[in-house]
Amino acid sequence: MRSNCLFIFILFFSFNIQSQIDSIAVKNLDEIILNTGRIDIPFSENSRSIQIISSSEIKKRNPKNIIELLKQISGIDIRQRGINGQQADLYIRGGTFDQTLILIDGIKLDDPQTGHHSLNLLLPIEMIERVEIIKGPASRIYGQNAFTGAINLVTKEISNSKTFLEINSGSYSQRMIKSVLVTKNFLANYSYADSEGYRYNTDFINKNYLLKSDIKILGKSVKFLGFFSERNFGANGFYATPSAKDQYEETQGSLVSFTTKIVKNNFVFKPKIFWRRHQDEYIFIRNNPSVYRNLHISNKVGASMDFSYFSRVGTTGFGIDVTNTNIVSNNLGNHKRLVSNLFFEHLFLLFDSRMDIILGSSFNLYSDFGNRFFPGIEIGYKMNNSFKFYLNLANTYRIPTYTDLYYTDITTIGNENLNAESASNFEFGIKYSKNSLTFNGSIFGRNSKNLIDYVKEFEEDLWQARNILALETTGFEFDFGINFEFFKTFHELNIGYTFIDDSDLKSISNFSKYSINSYKNNFVFLITSKLSKRISSSINFKKSERLNYKNYSVLDLGFKWENSKWKFSILANNILNEKYYETNLVPMPKSNFNLVVNYTF
Repeated sequence: MRSNCLFIFILFFSFNIQSQIDSIAVKNLDEIILNTGRIDIPFSENSRSIQIISSSEIKKRNPKNIIELLKQISGIDIRQRGINGQQADLYIRGGTFDQTLILIDGIKLDDPQTGHHSLNLLLPIEMIERVEIIKGPASRIYGQNAFTGAINLVTKEISNSKTFLEINSGSYSQRMIKSVLVTKNFLANYSYADSEGYRYNTDFINKNYLLKSDIKILGKSVKFLGFFSERNFGANGFYATPSAKDQYEETQGSLVSFTTKIVKNNFVFKPKIFWRRHQDEYIFIRNNPSVYRNLHISNKVGASMDFSYFSRVGTTGFGIDVTNTNIVSNNLGNHKRLVSNLFFEHLFLLFDSRMDIILGSSFNLYSDFGNRFFPGIEIGYKMNNSFKFYLNLANTYRIPTYTDLYYTDITTIGNENLNAESASNFEFGIKYSKNSLTFNGSIFGRNSKNLIDYVKEFEEDLWQARNILALETTGFEFDFGINFEFFKTFHELNIGYTFIDDSDLKSISNFSKYSINSYKNNFVFLITSKLSKRISSSINFKKSERLNYKNYSVLDLGFKWENSKWKFSILANNILNEKYYETNLVPMPKSNFNLVVNYTF
């Protein structure tokens, strides 16, 4: 009944859209230049499934954090084990959390221990200039961890930031304070959040520290970024089995990077150096660490140089990056890995720039897993200024994490003999944009071999890391967006739908922990409204069906009042009080809310 009512609500707005379409301003994203590869391309001319969420769009959607924002995007599956993004995993188009890549300003945050830590080092939502989302294989662009997609978080420029103080309070004794200090040459951010938890042993304390600065080195402007995040949380049933109620975890993540851009004649150079550190302490019984305790510390130091050259035959991009990774662990042991990546791509523009073709490849050299080659091609053709179709083909690859290879506990066994994952991919899509209306649709497929999953034959068995022989994934998705006016109020409607079909070609076990539990159907409805000069609202509805879980529907509401200095908002989550699970039979919170007060200096 609740879903039917919401469908009627959606239909009601849809009937009023067409009559208002001509009076709405055009959505203009042409000025945004994608730097997701070595070749910079205007957003409107890319030939991949790429979605951009700008800072102005983030402001309208008014999410609490980046996790809440990503949950509004079709094709992205966020599986949380707690409130406020606590221990969340990222999946794109049916891939696993180890097959997706998070970046900050183009710096790869992949963790050699496990993809579970990919979302531990996330920027505060106020520090994000835009989010660049690549859905589909991106190994040709970024290397092995972008197996099914990648998300690049671009930090705000100092000139676009303002000093503010924010206080947040909500259900389950949630408390949060955020502050940003901005000067001419740097910005600094601090945030603190804690909660008693929404059930036994789900309390948490989160702290973030961020510093960004523009400095001069040899007369060149160099951007410095320093980011540290600490998370301490009770993990009731988060891992192992639901009966493991007394688990506890502490994580620390840090990133230090220096980046710059040098333009000389027809060349553009983009050097980067960075250091990423992560520490993870896991305790099976919170008040008795002697029973079982893991401590893992990993470091990744790297440097890269991307450069492009403009000539009569098109734009050529080259790149090289080298990373040295090590891990010290009482469970996984001590290991080192040196990875070198070489990248090449060339953009051809044909038929008066109606057709664009990018041929590219990357070549990866691993000190412990041999060498791998990732070719790819992207073809796009513009029928006119509004309509374009595209096709891309690519190969992807992922080597096992140290957890896949060596981890052992009372429920899980690693496997030192694992092979690397590989897949061939295709995608065919269309893009339409005219006036205030946008539509993107695509069909995609992925033929995977040697997928790594934790499987078992019988329910009482231990989970063991093994290679699934083959898995064929097909699907389609669409995103529809429109701006319209209704009773002198302005609205932006976004509807997204994703269908995924996993056909297990040659399954080896009865139970799968990760690989075959993706969305079968996922529907996302979002409408943001400007109700008056100072009042705005958001309605976010999500209906999902997983292969192994029942359907569930979640409705979130937000209201905001603001002027030049003050902002007051209320965010209500899961107001339908739905009982549902996103992963590992961990029940998600029922209805809850947050009150936010923000003052800009």
